Amino acid sequence: MALLAAGTEDVSGGGGPALAAVAVASAVLSLLRRRLPATVLVVTSALAPLTPGFLALMILVGWSAGRYVASAGRALAAYSTAYGLNLAVTAAEAWDLHRVLTLAFVSTLYFLGTTLAPGLAHRYWTQRRTLLHALQERNLQLLRERAMLVGQARMRERQRIAQDMHDSLGHQLALISVHTGALEVDPHLTDRQREVVGVLRGASMDAMHELREVVGILRDGVEAPASGDPGVQVVRPGDETGRAARGTAGIEGLVTAARAAGTVIGLTCHGEARALAPAVDHAAYRIVQEGLTNAYKHAPGARIAVEVRYEPDAFVVEVLNERTAEAPSHVVSGGQGLTGLHERARLVGGIVHAGPADDGGFRVAGVLPYGAVEATPYVDPFASPAADALPAPSAHPYAAPFVDAADDFRQQSKRPPRGHRGPVAVGPSGWTVAERELAMAMQAGRGRSTGSGIAIGCGIAVAALVLLLVAGGFGMYFLLGSASNGMIDPQQYDAVKVGESEQAVRDKLPSGDTIATTGLHGKGPAEPDGSSCLVLMSSATSEDLEKEPVFRFCFKDGKLIEKKSYEVVR
Repeated sequence: MALLAAGTEDVSGGGGPALAAVAVASAVLSLLRRRLPATVLVVTSALAPLTPGFLALMILVGWSAGRYVASAGRALAAYSTAYGLNLAVTAAEAWDLHRVLTLAFVSTLYFLGTTLAPGLAHRYWTQRRTLLHALQERNLQLLRERAMLVGQARMRERQRIAQDMHDSLGHQLALISVHTGALEVDPHLTDRQREVVGVLRGASMDAMHELREVVGILRDGVEAPASGDPGVQVVRPGDETGRAARGTAGIEGLVTAARAAGTVIGLTCHGEARALAPAVDHAAYRIVQEGLTNAYKHAPGARIAVEVRYEPDAFVVEVLNERTAEAPSHVVSGGQGLTGLHERARLVGGIVHAGPADDGGFRVAGVLPYGAVEATPYVDPFASPAADALPAPSAHPYAAPFVDAADDFRQQSKRPPRGHRGPVAVGPSGWTVAERELAMAMQAGRGRSTGSGIAIGCGIAVAALVLLLVAGGFGMYFLLGSASNGMIDPQQYDAVKVGESEQAVRDKLPSGDTIATTGLHGKGPAEPDGSSCLVLMSSATSEDLEKEPVFRFCFKDGKLIEKKSYEVVR
């Protein structure tokens, strides 16, 4: 701004100390335009008529004042004061009683185009952006409240389901346990029959304990407490065998129960045992349990091999059953077991493979991380990511997941990287598909509203530009039309005689009320004392392009006492 002001001043004829003063003043005012917007606007508007170099600064100051002047009342007062001072200084600098209206019109157009129009545009843009941010914050708050209401409704539904499961399945399992307990002490049974009945009683008790845990999860949203030592089984009241432990410690119990039922099964373990996160430990148990159930249903009597491996970077569990001569045709299966395993493994950051083996059997294998995946925290799209908001790194060196954590509908919820300006994930990972689609639609709506807002802003800008062009065209037409009020032919000059009355001479000559004669007064021969002079342009042209021929008529005591023809340099 300093260089631009100095260059404009130099083109306008200034030089020396004036250039340095204009450059320094422009730099200081441009630096203060945000801290003191109204003051800088008033000062710049007052100095602009005296300093041509402030033309560009007027545009910048008007633009800044439109945003940084707080209230509409203060903005109106600041712009009105700036306009009044600009008009007053312009009239004082080029005062001519016959050209007051012309000066006022030109100064108004100048202030409108350089100061008021940029200020109104910037104020509109700022208010619209503030309104959009407020609407976005309100929409996010509504989504958060809706998520809370949905969570509460989900919790009530889960409690109802838990109560139904407890009342129905709990009663039936209790009856099974009572009857098998009575059969176990029946003296008419053989030892083999008692052993089978014992297995059935143990299975019913395990089912009751697991039902109790599932009901607890549905009701409270948390799993039953697990033992901190992965090698110690959790023994529940009434569970003498400890086979109901749902973790890697319970895998051996599953194998033992299968052997007791007559299944040929083997268990191998490789690697040094490591602690698993509770969710991962539970997922490993469920993989083995589902693998055995799948083998019981689809390959009864086949040999089964269970393998557990503690690899350096992952925990691997595998269930492999051999091929049977003929698959049973009466098996009832809902097809949800393996799908549930895939979901369970994915939620803890692992993967599950289920498919035919090389020898014709069937393999179910899971690869799980040693650490559980934590839920991704919610990210506000309008807030800058802070260091303390990032999730803490896991203490375990092998805690990195194999796949991204997501919600139950495979909707990934990732934290946007720093500096990211594209679409970001909206809402916590627990949202449903409908909630997430609503949030994404609102994001798209914000994008469309931004585009429509740009279109509206461009329309307003075009309308303002058209208005300025119309006003400028009218001003040019007015100036060209008023030029005839300050110009005469040499014949008109010759027809005027010294000694004629002032009124008669003025009736023959134009009024001179035009801005076209600016810069002609006060030049040429000295004016007679006590006289008032009328300076008009000549329709003739001079041989020297830098000079302009003019006619001067001086009046005193109601008569024309002198007329002069000379050339001046504007």
